Parts: sequence; C-alpha cells; structure tokens
Amino acid sequence: MRKHRSAALAAATLLLLTGAGIATAPAAWAGVPGSTRADDRNCDFDGDGFDDVLVGAPDATVGGRRGAGLVTVQYGSPDGIDTRAATIISQNTTGVPGDAEAGDSFGAAVATGDLDGDGYDDAVIGAPGEDIGTLADAGGAIVLWGSPHGLVGTDSRWVESLLGPVAGNRFGSALAAARFTAETPGDQLIALDRRSAERHLFGAAPQPGERRTGTGPRAHGAQALNRAAVERSGARAAAEPPLRDLVAKSLTTCDYDRNGFADLVIGGVSTGAEPGHGWSWYLAGQSDYLVHQRDLRGGPVTASGDIDGDGYDDLVTGEPHSPDDGGESMTGGLVGVYRGSARGLAGATGVGTPPQWWTQNSPGVPGADERGDGWGADLSLGDTDHDGYADLAIGAPGEDIGSVADAGMVTVLRGTARGLTGTGALYWTQDSPSVPGAVEKGDRFGGQVRLSDDDADGRFGLLAAAPGENTEDGHVWVFPAGTAGPTATGSWTFSVGSFGGPYLDARLGAAIDE
Repeated sequence: MRKHRSAALAAATLLLLTGAGIATAPAAWAGVPGSTRADDRNCDFDGDGFDDVLVGAPDATVGGRRGAGLVTVQYGSPDGIDTRAATIISQNTTGVPGDAEAGDSFGAAVATGDLDGDGYDDAVIGAPGEDIGTLADAGGAIVLWGSPHGLVGTDSRWVESLLGPVAGNRFGSALAAARFTAETPGDQLIALDRRSAERHLFGAAPQPGERRTGTGPRAHGAQALNRAAVERSGARAAAEPPLRDLVAKSLTTCDYDRNGFADLVIGGVSTGAEPGHGWSWYLAGQSDYLVHQRDLRGGPVTASGDIDGDGYDDLVTGEPHSPDDGGESMTGGLVGVYRGSARGLAGATGVGTPPQWWTQNSPGVPGADERGDGWGADLSLGDTDHDGYADLAIGAPGEDIGSVADAGMVTVLRGTARGLTGTGALYWTQDSPSVPGAVEKGDRFGGQVRLSDDDADGRFGLLAAAPGENTEDGHVWVFPAGTAGPTATGSWTFSVGSFGGPYLDARLGAAIDE
C-alpha cells in the first residue's frame, strides 16, 4: 500500500555537506542541548522516570499477513517490567499509518528519543520491507509519540527516504535518535538504508488544543550522510584518505567529546579489495552541523557508554564474523573499545590508533574463540552494579553448548577506572542454573542484548533475546539487577504470546531498543 508522505516532509530541503562540514538548515530553535549521555536512555515513553522497553517481532503474522511485524512495549515501574503493563503495536493499530501487510517487517529496527522536545520519549519503528507503490521493499519508518499514557497510535507519523523510495533499498533498516545540533528543541532521527543515512529534523510539540497532523510544521529538514555527499563536498583535507567504502549496518550515538551534543558512529563492513571487515564512520555533533572526524577500525555492531567513569562516553564495536575466521587469525568474534576524550574517540594508544581488542581468548573472558561463535553480534552498555562504571553485555548467538549448535551465550564484562576488564566477568546460557528453558539448536540466545534500569534503582538489569527460540517464535529473558550485577536468580522469560499476541514464527527479540 502506498503511504502518503506529508507535504511538509516532502518539501523539506535535502542538505548535503558544505566546506564547513555537514550543513544544516538555519537554527530555528535556540535552546540548551538536551542530554546526550548514555545514562539518559531516552526510552521513558510516559514520563514517569522509569525506563521502558521496546522489542521488535518483525516476522509476526498480523491480521493473517505473514511477516507484517509488530512491537511490544513494556513500561518500567518500581518493580521493573512485567507482562501486565504492556502493549502490542502493529500497523493495524488504530492511528498507525498504513496496514499490516505480508513482508513489511515492522519492528525489524527500533529506536527511541524525544523528537518533539515535549519531555516524553517517542518511538521510531522501522519497516524496511514496506512496499511503496510498485517499489518492493523500499521501506519506511513510523514515529509513535510519547504521552502521559505512554505510546499510542494517535497521530503517528510516516517517514520515508527524502532521496526518494527505491525498490530494495529497505529504508529504516537501522535507526537512532539524539540531539546532534542546536537546530531543534528535541532529538533528531537518523535512518539508514542500503544507500546512505539520512538525518530527519522535527519541530516542537503542538501547543494545547493544537492537533498533530501529518502535514503540520513538525518536519524541519533532513540531510544525507552518504559517502558520495562527503566526497563531493570538498570538506575533507586533501591529505586525508577518502572515506572507506562501507555497507552500513548499525548506528550508535553518545557524547564522546563532552561538548553537550551527541556524536554519531555508523558501523558497517568494508567493500572493495578487502571486503567484509568491520569499519565505522565517526561524525561529531556541534551546534550547527555534524562533521566527519575519521574512519574507525571496528564494526558493524556498535554501542556507547562511559566505561571508565571519566565523564566522556566510550565506543564499543563488535565484529562477530570475519573473513579471517578459520585461519591463523581466527577470533570467533572481535570486540573493540575506543575511549572518549576532549579530542573525541581515541584508540588503544591515542587518537588515530586501533582500539583495544577483546576476544573470548582475552584474560578473564569466559569461553574460547571458535569459528562461528558470533561473539559481539550485539552489545549494550550500562552500570549493572551501581559503581559508576558502565559494564558491557556481549551476545554470542552462534556459541555451541556441548553438541548443540548455535544455542547461544551472553557475557557481561566489567567497567573500571582503567577501562574494561575480564575480572569478575559473568556469563549465562540456557543451561545455566536458574535460567528458564533448555539449550536447543538454533535458539541463538544472545542475538540481542540490552542493559536497562527499569526500576530506577541505579543498577541495570539484563534483557537477552533468543529470536530462534521455539522454531523462530522468539523469547526474551529478563535477568534482574542484583547488588553485584545481573543475576539468574529470579530470571524469567516472555514471548509475544505472553501478551496474548500472535507468537508463532514472530522472531520476538530480533530488535531491542538500545
């Protein structure tokens, strides 16, 4: 079904790089930059001070349409999250643009942020399989507005590529939101497709009595962040090497240089003569534009948080698969850490150097590197023991447990003043004591991980998804936050069926908002 792009959005200026950096429209709102730090998770949809949880089930059958997709929303409380205060949202939900159609993959990507600056975080749901007219898999995304009642379908906003829909482009395959510049009072949306990333700006929330409409002044502008735009701009010094060719896969945001504006890392894999290796583009936020800083070895998985507690957010990259696996340099998965600083992201020995690398063969890390483990397939950072340092959750969905292939494992490494450490590492499989379920072939436990403080006690618990559980139904495990970090004691699990929804082959947990 054709989705109707708003007139304001259609008319928004597509802004590319200038000699000064990635240009933006003139600032329409002067304001204090919003929080860009990782400890502001930007996922409080009802404004009650508790983190909420958004989980995608992109293969769910909705209204008889296989693969239409849905998301589940669970609200934080003094007792954390449960399956009672929860909502299922699909494109058949009242007020949500379009209709649930086969193969839309609504929920394949999710992100949150306060796009209109009203104090309630909003949700953005990718539907990369959406057909636009006759253009199959052109893709799109839908903004659900936060409110005192949480997320509702009313006045939801359809967003598609301002470069124009293209068959097979799968716009909305990755999403992120943060306040990169001072142009808007709220966060700005980054949406990825197979050609580029776009930055979409939104206006202020409506005044009392004003109705949100699809053609109102909320859309402010956009800009392309693709490689071709950077190269055409002439913004980069002649001595600098050209941007590395990447197939972009992921997005993460944080304030690595502590200037009050969010920075952006676009993670991907290399193409060309040496394809398939993890690399990322690093762009720094400033008051009026995003500027490409440099390319970083590491990706395509990315996550951000302050590991060493110095006030500068750090970057972690994951490379779960490498063209070298199986040879002398086999890793079974590679995780890299870049430290934040006044000069931005720095590698193991300073700016411009490689990161500090970690594998399952690093000291203190549980397990051993084996081909196909997929260690680093997903990452999340949060302070699990309330010591002031962000800890790192690492998914390894390809981990074999005994003779059971791809059963999966999750590891948590500790943050310290000296950075990441393997000392005191935690790990779980479905074979661990007190963990519900049993190891089964293809469960892919750890396919997604998220550290979340849903009861606002300062300790982040763990969510671990197994999208392959029960022949692709998908389940999510909840590990409560104990005094020493996440614990299997009292852990429990849920599926779409826990909310009374269509759970068969839904692949719940294929995406969890970071």
